[in-house]
Amino acid sequence: MKKQQQLLSMPANTSSVTELTESLSPLSAAVPPNAEASLEHALTLPTSLELSPPPSPQAAPKTRSPKSRQGAWSVFASTFVTIFLAELGDKTQVATLLMTAESQSPWIVFAGAGSALVATSLLGVLLGRWLATRISPKTIEKSAGVVLLFVSAMLVWDILH
Repeated sequence: MKKQQQLLSMPANTSSVTELTESLSPLSAAVPPNAEASLEHALTLPTSLELSPPPSPQAAPKTRSPKSRQGAWSVFASTFVTIFLAELGDKTQVATLLMTAESQSPWIVFAGAGSALVATSLLGVLLGRWLATRISPKTIEKSAGVVLLFVSAMLVWDILH
């Protein structure tokens, strides 16, 4: 305890640190060999580092919080599942199947079909982003529902006649 009081009362300079570490031989067995050099380095740092102002919020790197990353993955997963199930057995998939069978070039057909799907998805995203800046999400949702009901009614009408 007396050694600890000496440590607290001594000025922080390298010679006092060296003397103290030598006098505390029972504790030195548990201390790594480079601890003395690290402690001396830490005590001789310029004081200007301690007085520097904290970084401004604008200078801080923008990182996504775990919650926003989780939200992004949730949006990605729901979009993938929705589009995958909507396209499964769709006329696009049937057309791709027939083109592959006819051309005997499955990878070229895959590249063409994939590029077309990416392009149409890009158009949908850009149009959706543009609409979101001008119309409320509730209005877009209701309008999409009305359009889908209209298409369904036309398909039923076509089947019945």
